[in-house]
Amino acid sequence: MSPALISTHPLIATTALVESESIGVGTRIWAFVHVLPGAHIGRDCNIGDHCYIEGGVKIGDRVVIKNGVALWSGVTVEDGVFIGPNVAFTNDLVPRAKMFRDTYDRTLVREGASLGANATILCGLIIGRYALVGAGAVVTRPVPDFGLVVGNPARFLGFVCRCGQRLTFHGQETTCVCRRRFRAEGQVVEEIA
Repeated sequence: MSPALISTHPLIATTALVESESIGVGTRIWAFVHVLPGAHIGRDCNIGDHCYIEGGVKIGDRVVIKNGVALWSGVTVEDGVFIGPNVAFTNDLVPRAKMFRDTYDRTLVREGASLGANATILCGLIIGRYALVGAGAVVTRPVPDFGLVVGNPARFLGFVCRCGQRLTFHGQETTCVCRRRFRAEGQVVEEIA
């Protein structure tokens, strides 16, 4: 990338309301986004139109959040995550109007995971590293590293590579079309260095 194209500060649309001072270099925040005080957004992120990020949310580096996503207190998103349009997060399994809690359930989206458009993520779950959640899935249980889940409620279909391709195991090991190698033991898949 040309040095002239590298931003040394966040790029924030004039119609965005950004109340947090913790926004990383090179991050782009588009129109009608509201970021509350206490939210942390890392470097080189892209936050699409009409997103809402509550205080206490932690977003890593190189995260893409498409339009219409609300991230509530208790949500942590690690580096390199993709969150599709209108993904719905929750932070309270028993919500009631005008009943406020001191703490909310924690949700962790691990490094490199991708959440398809309109997926719903119930609170208190971990979405594993490089997992792939299909569009419209309703995730009610944790998703393992490299796990692929689809449907309502989301059901486990198998595993995917970092590149997103489905992995087919013959025995305990496999090689993806992108040449990454993996080992499986039960419901646990690890990349072989």
